[in-house]
Amino acid sequence: MLIARSPVRISFGGGGTDLAAYYSRFGGMVVSASINKYIYGIVTKNFDTTFQVISADYRSSILKVPVDGRAYTGSLEMRLGQVIYEHFNLRMPINVFIASEVPPGTGLGSSSSVSVTLCNICSTLVGENLNKRQLAETAYEIETRRLEAPIGKQDQYAAAFGGLNCFEFTTEGVRVTPLKMSTGGIRTLERRLMLFYTGATRQAREILSEQRERSEQRAGKTVEALHRIKELGWQIKAALEEERFDDFGGLLHESWQHKKQLASGVTNSAIDEAYAAAMHAGAGGGKITGAGGGGFLMIYCREEQQDAVHDALEGLGLLQVRCAFEFEGARILLHTNLLNSPYNWSE
Repeated sequence: MLIARSPVRISFGGGGTDLAAYYSRFGGMVVSASINKYIYGIVTKNFDTTFQVISADYRSSILKVPVDGRAYTGSLEMRLGQVIYEHFNLRMPINVFIASEVPPGTGLGSSSSVSVTLCNICSTLVGENLNKRQLAETAYEIETRRLEAPIGKQDQYAAAFGGLNCFEFTTEGVRVTPLKMSTGGIRTLERRLMLFYTGATRQAREILSEQRERSEQRAGKTVEALHRIKELGWQIKAALEEERFDDFGGLLHESWQHKKQLASGVTNSAIDEAYAAAMHAGAGGGKITGAGGGGFLMIYCREEQQDAVHDALEGLGLLQVRCAFEFEGARILLHTNLLNSPYNWSE
């Protein structure tokens, strides 16, 4: 048996500048934190000649027959498992069960965490010891080139590395810099962040496709908004490292106003109502995680106002999800010998 996991993330600043359409011309940066909500992959040996991926979240599966190369593909989302299996040239009769602690399509980077988890599994099975950077890059290349996903590069790096980091994106590569914060500061930030599930999932592909098209323009509202979001990202990094947390909340609020200009569908009336209710109840700032349109609403709020914010948002039907930062990133939790099989695993 082999068990692997990768965390999901919350993004604080710079989101959108990690799209290649933007960072290849202007350079991008993102400040984010991985949280202790994970994507798990559990691998067991199959006793026939098939490879199967089963997703508890999508309630679907794919089936590949390595002997003759035929593939029986389920949902579009599950193609990821098949493509990664083929990328590593596996010929192993195995079952891979994927389970997530968060719903898919909720803006926490879960799709890329699935990709990183599967790359970690498959590379381990073929004996490749990929480091965290190689895991992130491999997952990104497969998602964007093989599956043509219109996504940025932050999610794979957050899932692979874990922790609170500043990621800088250029055509030369990605620079990973852990935030310089005290343990007490990290715990204060952790206490003052509130995460609420809106109850709505969304397809980020449409929002990100529109954002990518707008980002490819030389000028315009989207490009100017991304410039400002990047500036605010650097200010957010400084505020966190200097532990000016109320300033951080205000910068989150300002960044959210600019994010809403990136594409249609980033926000809607329900999100706007919930955000306004949180601010009225005493929140210091916040944003929708991920591309927008649904998912999780992240709120910065001092401890003494949190009960009021909680009551206001739960009164609108949102559900608070408790979480903490995590610092391990992608991991293999258990790896026993799967090679005691009558099948050839490496052809």
